[in-house]
Amino acid sequence: MTSTFTGLAGANRFTLLAGAATLALAIPGAAFAQDVQDETAETPEASNVIIVTASKREQTLQETPISVSVTSGETIERAQIRDVLDLQTVVPSLRVSQLQTSSATTFIIRGFGNGDNNFGIEPSVGVFIDGVFRSRSASALSDLNMVQRVEVLNGPQSTLFGKNASAGVISVVTKEPQHEFGGQVEAVYGNFNTVFLRGEVTGPINDAIAWSLDGSYQKRDGFGRIVNLNNAEINDRNRWSARGQLLIEPSADIKIRLIGDYTKIDEVCCQTSNIVIGPSTSGAVVGVGGQFPSDFFSDDNYLNVVPVNKNENYGFSGQVDWSLGNLSLTSITAYRELKNFFNQDIDFTSADLSAETRDQSVETFTQELRLTSDFDGPLNFLLGGYYFDESIRQDSQLTIGADFREFAAFSAASGGFYNSTPGTPGFNPARSSLLAGSLIPGLTNAQQIAAGESALRQAEAGLGLPLGSIFGGSLLTTERFAVDNTSWSIFGTVDFEPIDGLVFTGGFNYTDDKKDYAIDFNALDPLANINLVDSYITLATGGAVRNRAQFQALPAAQQQGLLALATTSSSNPATGNPFLGLSALQFQTPVPDVPNAVEDGRTRDDKFTYLLRASYEISREVNIYASYATGFKASSINLSRDTRPSIADFRPGPGPRGRGSTFAAPASPITNAGLATANLRDGTRTAAPENAEVFEIGMKAQWEGFGFNLALFDQKIKGFQSFVFTGLGFELLNAGQQSVKGFEFDSTVQPADSLVFTFAATYLDPKFDSFPGSVLGDLSGRRVGGIPAWNLRTSATHTLEIGDNGTKLVTRVDYSHESNVNINNGLPAFNAQRGDTRIFQREVNLVNASMTLGLNNGVEVGVFARNLLDDRYILTVFDGVAQGGTVSGYPSAPRTWGGLVRYRF
Repeated sequence: MTSTFTGLAGANRFTLLAGAATLALAIPGAAFAQDVQDETAETPEASNVIIVTASKREQTLQETPISVSVTSGETIERAQIRDVLDLQTVVPSLRVSQLQTSSATTFIIRGFGNGDNNFGIEPSVGVFIDGVFRSRSASALSDLNMVQRVEVLNGPQSTLFGKNASAGVISVVTKEPQHEFGGQVEAVYGNFNTVFLRGEVTGPINDAIAWSLDGSYQKRDGFGRIVNLNNAEINDRNRWSARGQLLIEPSADIKIRLIGDYTKIDEVCCQTSNIVIGPSTSGAVVGVGGQFPSDFFSDDNYLNVVPVNKNENYGFSGQVDWSLGNLSLTSITAYRELKNFFNQDIDFTSADLSAETRDQSVETFTQELRLTSDFDGPLNFLLGGYYFDESIRQDSQLTIGADFREFAAFSAASGGFYNSTPGTPGFNPARSSLLAGSLIPGLTNAQQIAAGESALRQAEAGLGLPLGSIFGGSLLTTERFAVDNTSWSIFGTVDFEPIDGLVFTGGFNYTDDKKDYAIDFNALDPLANINLVDSYITLATGGAVRNRAQFQALPAAQQQGLLALATTSSSNPATGNPFLGLSALQFQTPVPDVPNAVEDGRTRDDKFTYLLRASYEISREVNIYASYATGFKASSINLSRDTRPSIADFRPGPGPRGRGSTFAAPASPITNAGLATANLRDGTRTAAPENAEVFEIGMKAQWEGFGFNLALFDQKIKGFQSFVFTGLGFELLNAGQQSVKGFEFDSTVQPADSLVFTFAATYLDPKFDSFPGSVLGDLSGRRVGGIPAWNLRTSATHTLEIGDNGTKLVTRVDYSHESNVNINNGLPAFNAQRGDTRIFQREVNLVNASMTLGLNNGVEVGVFARNLLDDRYILTVFDGVAQGGTVSGYPSAPRTWGGLVRYRF
């Protein structure tokens, strides 16, 4: 039986045997690098040890029976990985995407992940930095400075982390202060005028106290330019961070680590482009004098405002490790604040249509306690408790730009509110579509806008609205959201080793989660507050029917007759409703505030999850394991302007686009309570919890000069929380079940002391086992879009000893590949509404390289390139905002390169 004793927090004698599935290209090859505070190994045997804490105990990677990838601090330095966005180039099971803003980041493990653009959605992948949970991805974007290692745990984690993570965990471990003075400084300059500075220094205060300070600064010109705004830059970098630590060891049995950190981001992000240009873009946008990008990888952007992205993230934590003989007690207390603000042109054209502003704040307090045993007998345990308290506030709004009225008028003329015969005003529902916005033959832009303006004025007169009031204000919506979340959990594991090398593990987690939320939503455009079906009924009855009670009092036959006319589009009021085409201009309609008499604004969840595992050391070189684990993620809340009451609380009456008559709406709690607003439709306020399970078997083998790891898994998440952009808003829905089967393999070959090769591969076969109610229809049985079948990572590192004085030249080349994949399962507007079956695809091939000369006096100079071959690809696609038929997307970053100087002391 192998034993590892590392003192204090990690004191343990477990041989939790067998392996990790994805060993992530550590320094220079993962299985042959010592990843501990002292990285100078005096013996060849010592260099075969990597210490990790994935199991909440300090163990060798060889002993850890969890599918975990490890990236060392040295690999991060050599590969010029500056933040978690770049980690995916060395971890095949991890995907990280940054889309709408600098802080809108999604972490995906084995194809599961969400929560990037909505603070009400808990992430499926949890991010922990020095044991502290970063509850929103926007708070996990600090530079990877002074990092000892990054561990990526694949699959649900509940028995080791008090805060459940249904898809996996990213755990960043930074260096502790040292009792010997030292540190390093680094300066980088590269293309796009990249300037990157970072440094760290550590040393003793006295025999019992050590300190450290570190910081980083990044500034880079934008990859793109906003052509119509004097080529203003977009997709730039402008951020800095600082951290201070104290390590206090008053006795041999107690260790206290205090950390304070601050990160600030002030950037212009993120550039988009068009893949397909629809009629409303080529017609209505051009008609009002707007411009838009047409070459996807030109890095040209057309916006009417320069985006603002500001993020402040700071906090304090204290960790106490107390050795009590055969027991170790660990306490981690943390308080964090996140402030996030952005202002962005959401139509992505130079036309002044609409901009979105969000002002968000998050305050989080966490407390974790763990008791770990280190007995000589066959039984050992870990028992922990976790408390989480979070407060989220968000104020947001959509503006009505100076061109919005003309844009609507252009679309009104061509999209159903104007007769197709030039010069003949009227409403022609036969041409109705979602902002078709194309030019009517025979009309100039000015004539079409004039005709549309006439149609809008005619509609305003018919609906009793002041002339010019539709899109005549300054704000489309204002919203205020608040969430208070408290949860607590008890978790632990028990290991039983009946014979040397054979370990049975059982683990559990019980979580109790409570959320209280409030929603104050205001739709300010007057048209949004008029029900077009009910308005026709009122006019058709000469004003006799003005509310639901009066309508319900009519004879059934008269009700049916009025509804038949009110829900039939016609330019003749005698044969139908001339107002229905205007529904396409009702972008954001009002909803009841929460809490209300029907909706209490609360979610209450609790869940017991567990782990069963057996591991066996076949020999000192080969370990195997098999496990079954379950996971859980609590309910999420749709903190967006598309939040709607559930169908259990409200059922709309007949009418267009799900916004039916309130007069004829069936009985429901919202309607019966008199809370129904004009054009209310059912939807989601919340998404129910996710429940995960995974079957996994694995093998880890390690010999001198060669090692490999293999894991096969079958993972399912019931109720996966799907968050999809529909072209005008976001839908939060639970999939019935999403699953993925696959394997993870990595290997390391070291034919000589100076040369290391690594190769890692992940194969994924994801499927919607059940998703009948998606925004794209029934997706049950279909492959999940956006998850490539193959992810490959490989690297070669060569160390050339120059002379015998310690001078070294280290050369590293790595390659990452994602196989061709459908980016998604379709787009709600482009595909579903147009009946278009075109699906957009992506393939990724990235080559990175670096060469560093290290002198024996501590000076290092080097060069590097990321995306050396300048491979460009589509990150994702989405429906053009209020532009029917347009498909927009985010392009990937171009090649970056530079040189560096580093000094270690």
